[in-house]
Amino acid sequence: MKRIFVFLITLLLLSCGTNIPKTKAIKKKKVFLLAGQSNMEGRADGGKLSKEDNARLEKAGRNVTLHYNHQAAVPLQLSTPKKYIQRKFSLEKNFGPELFFGINLSEKYPEEEFIFIKRSKGGTSLYGCWNPNWTEEKAALMGESDQPKLYFDFIDYAKEILTQYDPSEYEIVGMLWVQGESDSGTGKGKGTKPSETYETNLQNLIQGVRTAFNVPELPFMLFQVGGGKVVEGMKETAKQDENVFLIPQSKDKNSPDYYEKNPPPIGHYVTSSMKKIGFRFYEIYENEVKTKK
Repeated sequence: MKRIFVFLITLLLLSCGTNIPKTKAIKKKKVFLLAGQSNMEGRADGGKLSKEDNARLEKAGRNVTLHYNHQAAVPLQLSTPKKYIQRKFSLEKNFGPELFFGINLSEKYPEEEFIFIKRSKGGTSLYGCWNPNWTEEKAALMGESDQPKLYFDFIDYAKEILTQYDPSEYEIVGMLWVQGESDSGTGKGKGTKPSETYETNLQNLIQGVRTAFNVPELPFMLFQVGGGKVVEGMKETAKQDENVFLIPQSKDKNSPDYYEKNPPPIGHYVTSSMKKIGFRFYEIYENEVKTKK
């Protein structure tokens, strides 16, 4: 009799257990870090976006938050550049790679939340402003003695933003880097040292960010800009580090890796090219970064 009683109790407990609702796993906010010089800031004309583009952007703002250059956090949106940029490029609103990177992420993962932390400043170098091993001598060589130490400012800025969240609420899943033009040239007495040391400085930047945020294998996605030793350094870094991914660029107008710019002396990528750059970052993340996890 006792055995029958124990058996019935066991069956009852098992039956009740099957009806207990399972706790739904909480999705962590996905954090992306973005940094670089003017082509990360973006000189693309937001006024040339189509109605469809703007509709997609409005939807993306529901789950993509942008923190940009110490300004108040906003839903993903176009930026208002400084007056001299508005005059030079004949635009009122601009955007960089974050816009269509975020739009495509939002459309692919509408139930997830994304946080973009972007720090950029036009005309700045990795040898000077962005150098984790900053010195007054290096900054002076690049004419950046009066510029902020952007590497350290960027790290502090991102950490300050992330203190708003419990560490269990988010994960840093990638960094986008668009910089290299300032280190490629030899004008204004800069010489060849900035370009020749670009590979080492880039690797130091990558290692520094990974260490600062305790993400040893943080994926880095680079867009190829600049030339000469700078591009060689990007390619070699991507070759050596399995978590560094390079988006190539070609001067051949018939190549899929060609990106149209404004004619000299204005330069910088036009609206259609910046849309494409943002999408290429999304493709790299979706097809290369996520498949490694």
